[in-house]
Amino acid sequence: MGRRSPGVGAVGTNPMHLAAALSEHPVTAHATGEVIGQVLERAPGGPAAPTTPVDLAVVFVTAPHAGALEDAATAVQATLDPHVIIGCGAESVAGPGREVEQTAAVTLWAAWGLPCEALFMAPGEEGLPLAPPPFRPEGLVLLADPFSFDAEVFFAGVERDRAGLPIVGGMASAAQGPGGNRLVVAGGAVAGVRVVDRGAVGAWLGPGAGLQPVVSQGCRPVGRPWAVTRAEGNIVYELAGRPALERLTEMAQRDLDEREVALVNSGGLHIGRVVDEHRATFGPGDFLVRNVLGADRAVGAIAVNDAYEVGATVQFHLRDAASADDDLKALMAGRRARGALLFTCNGRGTRLFRRPHHDASVVGDALGGAPVAGLFAAGEFGPVGGRNFLHGFTASVALFGTGAAG
Repeated sequence: MGRRSPGVGAVGTNPMHLAAALSEHPVTAHATGEVIGQVLERAPGGPAAPTTPVDLAVVFVTAPHAGALEDAATAVQATLDPHVIIGCGAESVAGPGREVEQTAAVTLWAAWGLPCEALFMAPGEEGLPLAPPPFRPEGLVLLADPFSFDAEVFFAGVERDRAGLPIVGGMASAAQGPGGNRLVVAGGAVAGVRVVDRGAVGAWLGPGAGLQPVVSQGCRPVGRPWAVTRAEGNIVYELAGRPALERLTEMAQRDLDEREVALVNSGGLHIGRVVDEHRATFGPGDFLVRNVLGADRAVGAIAVNDAYEVGATVQFHLRDAASADDDLKALMAGRRARGALLFTCNGRGTRLFRRPHHDASVVGDALGGAPVAGLFAAGEFGPVGGRNFLHGFTASVALFGTGAAG
């Protein structure tokens, strides 16, 4: 590590090249060897030709391999010599065209010609000014521990220091309690391979990354937008001057069919807040979607898992497998990129779609088979309306080398 300046040769002389691999072998050393071998076979010029060093390596392992994450990252470091390594443990992972849920798997994603620099933050550092990378960052790939890292505080700090900088990533998901997750980082100021169980790790992306975030919240708006006219914290009392529950009931009776009403009653109801109030009309992608937690019939109020201010524009949304499928396909349609990192909610996969490999297949197919890898997250990061948020039930995708053929 530290053998070269970050991203040297990444812009201009060496075009971006990406590779991804997945192994389901139950032995960590064997699985890691398999993914490294597959990535080398897909390196620039092929396995027989000399290649430039890898700029960024991203490794995800499921819970059966989490205890050996350091060994896996060390093997990646020794073989591929990347400038930056990041990774974490996850409940489930994704690779090229496949998702492996809740069983042993290792996935590896590697990028050549991608300027980058490592980031590590300990708990409590989320709100501190960030040391600038040695270039003007184009974006950030971020991995964090959900039990110790306050993503919203971090996003607010980034917005203050670097307004508009997109952050894509997710929360580690291999553990059910504090101290159980594993995050790995190497490169730059981080000496050797460092594995931690708290905080966050990431990779700053420099000019030429061609980063394009795609955030699929998996919902569709129903009814019409309303202005919040009375609210306290996460309790919405009135929409456009009438009780919020009355507005919801009216919308269900007027605009929803029998199946959609059943979806509302079974927990598929959500509410979206418009992020950019300057828009004249609103559609999918304009709303930050949050859960409707319940209702109080006595006062006609609804509870949501966000705080809404008076004057905010909101609209009810529905989420089901069909809506999530349509939304991701629509957002990926016509995209061109050299590859992608996928951060999908651990509530998606076969839990939502009842068939395997959905998100990895949709993203990979849309990109013509370009390299895709990622993890099932306990919370996903991605921008909506130009601002970064922590999401749930979302597929957040980082496209690289956009505008170029895969």
